[in-house]
Amino acid sequence: MVAAANLVEVAALVGDTARATMLSALMGGQSLTGSELAFLARVSRPTASEHLSRMVEARLISVTRKRSYRYYRISSPLVACMLESIKLVAALEVPQRYQPRSARDAALRFGRTCYDHLAGRLGVAIADSLIACDCIVLGEDGGDVTDAGAKLLTEFGVDLSQKRRNKRIFCKPCLDWSERRYHIAGHVGAEIQRRCMELNWLTRVDDTRAVQLTTAGQAGLRDTFGLDNLGLQVDPPDLKVGA
Repeated sequence: MVAAANLVEVAALVGDTARATMLSALMGGQSLTGSELAFLARVSRPTASEHLSRMVEARLISVTRKRSYRYYRISSPLVACMLESIKLVAALEVPQRYQPRSARDAALRFGRTCYDHLAGRLGVAIADSLIACDCIVLGEDGGDVTDAGAKLLTEFGVDLSQKRRNKRIFCKPCLDWSERRYHIAGHVGAEIQRRCMELNWLTRVDDTRAVQLTTAGQAGLRDTFGLDNLGLQVDPPDLKVGA
């Protein structure tokens, strides 16, 4: 009974439109202020504060105070995985309502952050490339990096040392809701995203989870992962809209 009550509580928190919008925005992996989240959810600042307090109390999100600001973020990879799974069920199992395709939708399907790793066509393409060259093994129950993959990823700048000292899942598949195929999550997925951002191969699209590929990124993905002629658009237009 206690477990059922907890499930109802979490479902009720996520099921509110304003709170779902805030959580979706935070799935980009960045910390956002209450004012930014209120704007994205189209609610007043006091209403947003009430929503955020409830989610902090339920440990869906965490808050960090810096000077006079409070910054909110998803509390853990477990919560992020739950939210992405809900998105996947909504995409695959729930009858779809008609929505005209938009530039925002196209940008998210091209490439986006899934909490702290890459998703969309871009994330799936990287996973496919690493699997094809026997650098990564992915299955429904988990994944791992081969010796050849460890060499390639280390030369790329990925830190694999946390496999021994971090309790976080090292490498795992994450089913992509838009591509309906696997991209790479866990520590390895997070490190690949971090390195792509660090090299300025990818840049974030303001106020969304979408990422855009730079000219340097196009060359880097080709030289490092063998990705070329995959219909990956370079530098799509800025989309300053809600995620």
